[in-house]
Amino acid sequence: MEIKQSLFQQIKSIIATAKDRAIRSVDSERMLMYWQIGKVIFEEEQQGKDRAEYGKHLLKSISDEFQPQFGTGFSVRQLERNRQFYRTFPIASALRTQFSWTHYKILLSIDNQDKREFYIAETDKNNWKARQLERQINSQLFERLLLSNDVKAVLAVARAEKPPSDAKEIIKDPMILEFLGLRRDAAYYEKDLETSIITHLHDFLLEIGNGFSFVARQKRIHLDGDEFFIDLVFYNRLLQCFVIIEIKTAKLKHEDIGQLQMYVNYYDRFEKQDFENPTIGILLCADKNDAVVKITLPENNKTIIASKYRLYLPTEQQLIEEVKFIVNS
Repeated sequence: MEIKQSLFQQIKSIIATAKDRAIRSVDSERMLMYWQIGKVIFEEEQQGKDRAEYGKHLLKSISDEFQPQFGTGFSVRQLERNRQFYRTFPIASALRTQFSWTHYKILLSIDNQDKREFYIAETDKNNWKARQLERQINSQLFERLLLSNDVKAVLAVARAEKPPSDAKEIIKDPMILEFLGLRRDAAYYEKDLETSIITHLHDFLLEIGNGFSFVARQKRIHLDGDEFFIDLVFYNRLLQCFVIIEIKTAKLKHEDIGQLQMYVNYYDRFEKQDFENPTIGILLCADKNDAVVKITLPENNKTIIASKYRLYLPTEQQLIEEVKFIVNS
């Protein structure tokens, strides 16, 4: 008697779902246990006269008592993290069940409250896995958005308290493309970079911002007998507009901006519907002169954005230097 493969697939799906629920349930209980232990430690600590000294003694005593029986979950370092967990998130009912303990460990490493709130909101909204959250923090996402926005605007968009009204509220400069796996000291043709982006499309969508979906690659357009090819076309549901990306693996030139402006004009006149907002163009370039970009574009420009790409994760100091340069330029 032949058994349908679809039946096997259904059973496998049920098993996988049950395993996933069990893992999440165990992780949730562990997270609540750490929070409760942190609460007990914090409340006991407040009773000591010399709290700093008493706290060290308390953690050492608890670790000596429980670590031999329960393992590294009761190391002094873990007990310190439990205490920090309770102090940072003092309301147990407010803990997000969709976050794993790994999520919270990563969030606890962030000292700045605004920055932490931003990543909480973005993780919640985008359903980031812990690995994705860690990558966004390491790529300085919060700081990159602050290059052209203020903290209140960044947090409001992240919390969905207001829709983005300007492309710069969700599009980063620079963009970090370390996931492409390309050597930063090598020269690439635009086609090579474009192909690598398509190969890693999921990661690229995560990097360029919220609400993007892929539309076309090498989109062909005809203008009175002449043929042109647009590198990449996306659509952003938050901004309700098409987003055209042109790739330049060399330093941006003013004629590149003119070329992209032509593509944006084409989409506005022949592709955009009446209910949609004006098309946005992004020049993804290896390097740029911000003064040239500013003087080439109209003063009220909101549709053309020049964004540098990097093939490696920047250090915090590198980003600070870039902020200083932009502010002073």
